[in-house]
Amino acid sequence: MGGATGGEERDPTPVVTLWGGRFSTSMDESLWAMSESYSFDAALYAHDIAGSIAHVRGLQVAGLLSEEEATTLVATLEVIRAEFEQGRFERLGSDEDVHMAIERRATELAGPLGARMHTARSRNDQVATTLRLFTRDALREIAHATLGLVDQLVAVGDRYASAVLPGYTHLQRAQPVLLSHHVQAHAFALLRDVDRLADARERANVSPLGAGALAGTSLPIRPAYTAELLGFRESFANSMDAVADRDFVAEALFDVALLGVHLSRLGEELVLWTSSEFGFATLGDAFTTGSSMLPQKKNSDVAELARGKAGRFVGNLTSLLVTLKGLPLSYNRDLQEDKEPLFDSVRQILLVLNALSGAYSSLVVNEVVSAHAADDDLLVAIDVAEALVAQGEPFRVAHERVGRLVGQAVAEGTSLREVVGASEEVAHLTHLFEPGASLRQRRSPGASGPEAAPEQRRRLDEARAHLGARFAVVSQP
Repeated sequence: MGGATGGEERDPTPVVTLWGGRFSTSMDESLWAMSESYSFDAALYAHDIAGSIAHVRGLQVAGLLSEEEATTLVATLEVIRAEFEQGRFERLGSDEDVHMAIERRATELAGPLGARMHTARSRNDQVATTLRLFTRDALREIAHATLGLVDQLVAVGDRYASAVLPGYTHLQRAQPVLLSHHVQAHAFALLRDVDRLADARERANVSPLGAGALAGTSLPIRPAYTAELLGFRESFANSMDAVADRDFVAEALFDVALLGVHLSRLGEELVLWTSSEFGFATLGDAFTTGSSMLPQKKNSDVAELARGKAGRFVGNLTSLLVTLKGLPLSYNRDLQEDKEPLFDSVRQILLVLNALSGAYSSLVVNEVVSAHAADDDLLVAIDVAEALVAQGEPFRVAHERVGRLVGQAVAEGTSLREVVGASEEVAHLTHLFEPGASLRQRRSPGASGPEAAPEQRRRLDEARAHLGARFAVVSQP
């Protein structure tokens, strides 16, 4: 997302505000310190300028600016955009936020004409429009990064097409699965995240511009026109809702939080897989760290940080929801607290997505170790039970019988295969213990065996293509 200069000390001279006519004294320093938002909302400069350009063109269409005046103001705003992009924009100490800074600079460059730019507009609808533009772009960027991670997960499965490992429940070995099946499970979860991001982006794609402070304006503006210029799906229907609504921010933060939870699960798994105790995989040196004391250490910090960020995402969501709770209609200054959680979550989730994509691209799977763990003969217990079911035995009866055989093997310290082979009733099922036999038994739709894999891959590829298409069209003005 775009950045900008900022953080300067406030000029000690009296502040000229956008509402100065009503007040006899300038803002107290303590209120200024609490009100100032330029230090973080300068990141919105590109979106604010885009919204202002559309507003100026809307004023022209409404007959409130001449074509020459509108062209001059648009050119002025483009100059200001260039100043930000080149790091030359100078914030004055009296600039409370980026919106005020841009309008102040426009007035410096265009003279009295700059003061006409805010006609039929309030900072309430201006900020709401700017934030929707930012959120719309952020959701698209997050979606593309998520799809990039999906691609890396699929690539791992393709690189190790025959690799097998145990699937776990309760972190106990349960049944053997193909590695590709395992990583595609994560991919499907991430695709649901992208689907949610697409839905959230669609709901956010409504323009508040023209709502004014809360009740619209008596001037002949055309909100539908500016909405179209900005690439919004439609304009607002209710002016009070338009300036008060931050559902789109809350929804974006929820989607990021749930995505972060899924990424945390990926991180936890990488920590386990790359441990000496599991030994299923190693990460490339570029995605690991050492120890300041222990020379032998190779730590999967990328995975731990991915896991740790989840709490931050959940915290940002909770922060906004508590802020929104109980606010009366319409705009309240509390809503200034919507930006920092959103900016932080967007920045951090992109960091995690990009780092995990790199980590998976560097992943080396130890197929021998993972296959040995998957060949644990206790994992064949369900296959023996299901074979008895296929012979006509009720499942609960078969389950209990095999459970007794497992208990016997554990008590005697021997293998389940030996116990099964020594039993006249089930000795004919010892072929199920051959390497890979249990995995090949998993043939039902969506199962973990080779026979079910092509259909899963087809569905995953279709979902990936569909979601990619939903984000292919750029609404950026």
